[in-house]
This record gives sequence, structure tokens and C-alpha cells, in this order.
Amino acid sequence: MLEVRVVGRRIEAEDVLSFELRRADGAALPPYAAGAHIDVHLPDKLVRQYSLCGPHAKPDTYLIGALKEPNSRGGSKALHERVQVGDTLVISEPRNKFPLDVHARRSLLFAGGIGITPILAMADELARDGRDFALHYCTRSRARMAFVERIASSPWAAKASLHFADGAPEQRLDATRVLGAPADDVHVYVCGPAGFMNHVLGTGRTLGWQEARLHREYFVAEPVDHTSDRPFEIQLRRSGRTVFVPADKSAATALANAGVDIPLSCEQGVCGTCLTRVLEGIPDHRDFYLTEEEHQRNESFTPCCSRSLTPHLLVDL
Repeated sequence: MLEVRVVGRRIEAEDVLSFELRRADGAALPPYAAGAHIDVHLPDKLVRQYSLCGPHAKPDTYLIGALKEPNSRGGSKALHERVQVGDTLVISEPRNKFPLDVHARRSLLFAGGIGITPILAMADELARDGRDFALHYCTRSRARMAFVERIASSPWAAKASLHFADGAPEQRLDATRVLGAPADDVHVYVCGPAGFMNHVLGTGRTLGWQEARLHREYFVAEPVDHTSDRPFEIQLRRSGRTVFVPADKSAATALANAGVDIPLSCEQGVCGTCLTRVLEGIPDHRDFYLTEEEHQRNESFTPCCSRSLTPHLLVDL
């Protein structure tokens, strides 16, 4: 863990703030590659993930952006209302589950809303390395489009197209036209609200794009219908204990109530913090962290949101 001081706080768009973080002891921050994120420990023991969107070659500071969600579970509200310049925070070192493919000839970048944060770092890295790309940034309105000044002043500004849902029809994103026919050496990167991402990825699949060339990172999971949830049991390999998970409780909640310590953060299956190895049984995967191939292998699950298709799961706890 690293202790950092907030050295910058700026309004980037309607309901979007950026925070510039510098290591409290003055030492250098760990470098990172585009697509990386950090865990930020907030007031009231909240932990949330934020993508790093600043320059990443020998960074003196980290830059994150945060949207104040109307239905915030506390994280974005805490950042917006309680964190000021001069405050100290504890963060993790960068982790990356959304890296660029170094072998791609061309990259197509799609950002929806606050999903622009990792995409910005990708555009910077691709431009720095002289690699071909195009960026498509979509928001509901220009007032909600963050980092527009940075994009306009960047050396890759001509590669960026801005799309507004309330704008003229001809400037709105045409995902079918932008994606076009799939190519083995072109990769697609998408980040933003689930509906936006599902539209872009679904269009790509319809056009024949292979999953290996479609990369995504979710910030917020879609609502889940719990009406058909069933109870199940989790057996802990290391102690032999069995924990009953009621239909109206998550596996993580049941484990916590039984005194089993599970690290949690997003509690929506987005961040992977609670990822747990499965030894027997078939999970009911409801996360957005694991890939489809990882879901099919059934080697792990996210107890914060996923359940079980079998009456019993044996896990490595």
C-alpha cells in the first residue's frame, strides 16, 4: 500500500472531478501501463477502483477521474464531497486487467462517459509508440464530456471523434460503420456504462469480430434479477467448514457473517478483489471481471455477486 497526498482537484465536466495524487513521502510512484487501475481507500472504510489516466512513463503523480453517481454506494460521493487538496489517501500499486495488445496493427478505442479514463491513457501510449488508432468518445451531452481540453490539445486530437446523444443525428456513433469488417491485426477496446459497452461489443460480434480481439472493462454492473435465486452451501477446503448461503444473501455476506474474511471492494463483480478459487461445483457467474473463457472453466468465482448452479461449492478458503 502507498500513502499519497491529493495535490490537485479539478472539475472536468458535469459531476466529474479529477484528482492528482503524489506520494506522501516524496518518492517516485510505481510506473504502469495504459489500462491500469488502483484501489483507493476512502473514508468509512470504502475501497473503490479508479483507472489511471495520466502520463505513465516514470509518473511523479497519478491522475484519476471520478463520476458522482446518482445512486452512489458511497465511493464517488466520498471522493466528491469529502476529499480535498492536501488530504492523504491510501492506494494500492497499479494493477492491469485491461492492457493493450502489443501486436495489434490498429486499435479502435470506444469510451462512454467516465469510461474515458483508461482510454485516455491508451491513446497517449499508442500515440507515443507511433501505433495506429482511432478514439470514439460518447456522452449524453457536451457538458458531461470530461477531459475535452486535454483531448483537444493532445498530439493525437485528430484521431478522436466526439459523439453526443443530444446532438445532431449525423454525429452520433455508428458502431457498425466504425467497426466494419473484422481483421486479425485490429483490436477493439471498450469502457463505459454497461449498456454502451453491450452495444459496441454486440455490434462487433454480429459483424464477426472474435472475442480475443474485443477487450472491455466495466465500471458498474447491470442490475441482476434475484427472483429465482436459490440457497446453496459453500464448503471451505482449509477448515472443512460448511457455510449456508440463503437465497436472499450473497455468498460474500454469508461468509462474512460466518466469520470468514473476504476482501471486498466493488461488490458488483467488476473489480475481481474477492475472486475465489473453486475446487468443486459449478458457479453461477454474474461478474463482469472474468472473461467468457474463464467462466466456462469454472475455476473461480466472485462471491460478492455470483452464486452456484449446484447445491454445493468447494472453494479454496
